[in-house]
Amino acid sequence: MKFQKNIWSNKNLIKVLQENGVVVMPTDTIYGIVGKAQSEETVNRIYSIRDRNPQKPCIILVGNIDELEKFSIVLSEKQKKTLQEYWPGPVSIILDCLDDKFEYLHRGTKTLSFRIPDSRMLRDLLLKVGPLVAPSANPENFSPAKNIEEAKKYFWNSVDLYIDGGELKGKASKIIRLKNNGSIAIIRK
Repeated sequence: MKFQKNIWSNKNLIKVLQENGVVVMPTDTIYGIVGKAQSEETVNRIYSIRDRNPQKPCIILVGNIDELEKFSIVLSEKQKKTLQEYWPGPVSIILDCLDDKFEYLHRGTKTLSFRIPDSRMLRDLLLKVGPLVAPSANPENFSPAKNIEEAKKYFWNSVDLYIDGGELKGKASKIIRLKNNGSIAIIRK
């Protein structure tokens, strides 16, 4: 996905995210409704706005592999090598997260799903504001918004900011489960 300008360097976007706001914006795949993953209040607000199933964890966008440590994720060398085969790119990878401190993210599953986006500019944003939960921009059981107009019909003024990236025809990321023993299972193609 190519953008004419760096839509992710918007100063207002950075400020809203740093202040635990909720934003609808393009990710590297589709429009997402995003907020700081390390803010339980922000994450719960996104669940409420989306009317998301409370047992279903969200994908977390990170700027680089080192950001996983913020979520008590300790990788084996084999896991690191596997992750480097998929990242950066449109692949979300589910990893074990046994830390109860992140219950608000893993929702009792004891796993978290991460993605390092393909876009260098988006990764730069993530390194500035921190990891972001990024479910698709739609209420539960509706189609993801393909543009800002559709997103606004879904969410009206319940989010703090909309960032227009034009019409997006991408698809949701592939999801892979990477277990501690190094085995891989494809969850969503």
